[in-house]
Amino acid sequence: MDIESFREYCLSLPGTTEGMKWDHLCFMIEEKIYVIIAIDSDGSFSIKCNPDDFDALTARAGIQQAYHMAKRQWIQIASLDVLNDKELKSRVADSRAMVLAKLPKKTQAKYG
Repeated sequence: MDIESFREYCLSLPGTTEGMKWDHLCFMIEEKIYVIIAIDSDGSFSIKCNPDDFDALTARAGIQQAYHMAKRQWIQIASLDVLNDKELKSRVADSRAMVLAKLPKKTQAKYG
């Protein structure tokens, strides 16, 4: 998947906004980041992951603990090509869902 298709997919998820933070492109729900991409470098990006999946994911080539993010809760993926399109979309949707689940119930209901 190329960066434009990735961007379009993220923006298609309900409530998603985009913005720049720390010189990175971020996709957010209610101003809470669920994808952060280093657009000036190799295209690596970070997403939230289920801590139960962390070890299996980071054992795969091109996936590691995300720098400066909560340990065992965020992974950094070396490029958009590391995961196939179906898994990439699923992981991004899961990241969004995990971030949304931490927001107040009233906010969650808006996107329910």
